[in-house]
Amino acid sequence: MNSLLLVMAGGAIGSGARFLTGQATLAAFGPGWPSGTLTVNIVGSFMMGVLAGILARIGMGGETWRLLLGTGVLGGFTTFSAFALDTANMVERGDPVAALSYVLASVVGGLIALFAGLMIVRALSGAGA
Repeated sequence: MNSLLLVMAGGAIGSGARFLTGQATLAAFGPGWPSGTLTVNIVGSFMMGVLAGILARIGMGGETWRLLLGTGVLGGFTTFSAFALDTANMVERGDPVAALSYVLASVVGGLIALFAGLMIVRALSGAGA
């Protein structure tokens, strides 16, 4: 239960930071380009790299920090950071084919799933969503 509370607390912080980042980039750059999403994806991925590097040096004592900061804060900020770390781990393990297939499956699969969801809702509602 303690692990769940760490993730939830971190997630609240990360989600709040994502919202504030989105508001700040909207004010700075205006609408039309998803600058908020791009910003959290890049910043979150950078921070996940920093965190993974630090936790690799700490060892097992870093589990609390991994849950709070990695899964919680960065997971609430952007799941793209976890996606980037998973991909990097596959590359570093010497399996670039698995990494590339994971990237393609995630991006293409995510887009297909999103459009499928939109089409289902539109078909059920009889209107454009």
